Amino acid sequence: MKLKVVNSSVSTLARKLNFLLSNRKLPSDTANVDKDLRRQIATKYLTGTGIEIGALHSPLPVPNTVEVHYVDRITVDQLRQQYPELAAYNLVEPDIIDDGEKLTSIPDASLDFVIANHVIEHCQNPIFSLENWLRVLKPGGVIYMAVPDKRYTFDCDRPITPLEHIIRDYEEGGSWSEKLHYEEWARLVEKAADSDITTRAKNLLNINYSIHFHVWTQIEFLELLLYCRNSLSLPIELELLQKNQMEFIVIIRKSSE
Repeated sequence: MKLKVVNSSVSTLARKLNFLLSNRKLPSDTANVDKDLRRQIATKYLTGTGIEIGALHSPLPVPNTVEVHYVDRITVDQLRQQYPELAAYNLVEPDIIDDGEKLTSIPDASLDFVIANHVIEHCQNPIFSLENWLRVLKPGGVIYMAVPDKRYTFDCDRPITPLEHIIRDYEEGGSWSEKLHYEEWARLVEKAADSDITTRAKNLLNINYSIHFHVWTQIEFLELLLYCRNSLSLPIELELLQKNQMEFIVIIRKSSE
């Protein structure tokens, strides 16, 4: 399905999506997603050779016929230091050490797919990241994303990130809002005392802790994709937007430029 609708169509599409949404809150954990649904969608849309960004302890189950190279920004040992809560899990050893938002080591138009599950919310500049994921894809290649719906995660008390904020991140870079995001995280996710918020945010920033910088529901994320397609002319075709318990799965195909 090509995204040929204009931005004024967002409200109409949003109403059509509302029936998919519920008010039940779930913790942000991949135990609360249907992994078989993830696998079925991967089987339908993934072919050839590609990458998965930030797989950590939950790589996407893919068909035996595809080849996946794993990308992360640091080594497994460094990941274990930064995420002690994952000590009991087996972590995927990265094949490529690279910034998943930039993918500077990966040539243009070289991949058949990019998998980025629970990644884009960690990106300070989501549109820039999406541009780079499209850059490394061949025409017709696929981005497979699972995005947490903030209402069913530890982000439930945070305000939805406005599209205007995402656009400013794209135009100015994400550094302008970095401190604000860490403070919001400390206040609304970690529930730090008011007197501790500034110090806690500074500590997280100093270690470059990978928080959820931005949060969405399906509707606002669709609005972002429509903006990228209609206002920025990114080569996007939306193949699928599928609710999956506390997340939604998005399949984007790179159109011919």
